[in-house]
Amino acid sequence: MTDKWMVRLAMAAAMVFCVSANAAEGGKLQQAGNDLGDKASLQRGAQAYMSYCSGCHSLKYLRYSRMAEDLGLTEAQVMDNLNFTGAAFGEQIQVAMPHDEATKWFGKMPPDLSLIARVRGTDWIYSYLKSFYVDPSRPLGWNNTVFPNASMPNPLWELQGIQHAEHGKPEQPGLDPPVVGLKIAQPGKVDAREYDQTLRDITNFLEYAGEPAALKRQSLGVWVVLFLALLTFLAYLVKTEYWKDVH
Repeated sequence: MTDKWMVRLAMAAAMVFCVSANAAEGGKLQQAGNDLGDKASLQRGAQAYMSYCSGCHSLKYLRYSRMAEDLGLTEAQVMDNLNFTGAAFGEQIQVAMPHDEATKWFGKMPPDLSLIARVRGTDWIYSYLKSFYVDPSRPLGWNNTVFPNASMPNPLWELQGIQHAEHGKPEQPGLDPPVVGLKIAQPGKVDAREYDQTLRDITNFLEYAGEPAALKRQSLGVWVVLFLALLTFLAYLVKTEYWKDVH
């Protein structure tokens, strides 16, 4: 089976999963505002993703070599700074976490994120990463307003800080009070503006990872438009010349 068909099957399976999960989700999405044309953002996003996310989540449809080529990085830069598994330069981005360890800590192997941006959307990713809060009732001590009862901790808590939920009144007696807001109780290593930029960079990188060819399409788009404009002009000249003697 070709890689193309594998990607299509993976997307279909992920979409089925998302349809069943959407009913349990909540929270208003915020706009990511990412830009695939910002190569510096993509490079920062790759660094942040590999540092904070790749320990649990693979990108099995993206190769280190392809990432280097698209993001303007050398083989040495990728292998020294972005490859933490010892994989070869031409191999896919996998995780070093053994399946047994993942099952022990999370109940199952964390999902591959190659297609998360195409399935969920960039606004969802950006909002999700902003919406973790401490919840002692959860097995790992964290919860999320965008994806309630998510079975993972906040991977970026050191940057963002410790966030607590502000609760409103229960809609009905006996129900848990709803989360009406989130507040930083313990500041992280960066301020809110820097943290938001880091999330945009990660979101940008994941959008690229979902469809690396999009970068090439964007670069070719200008030339295609110019070609069509030139073709239209030439067609107009031909039409004018052909009909000039027709009364």
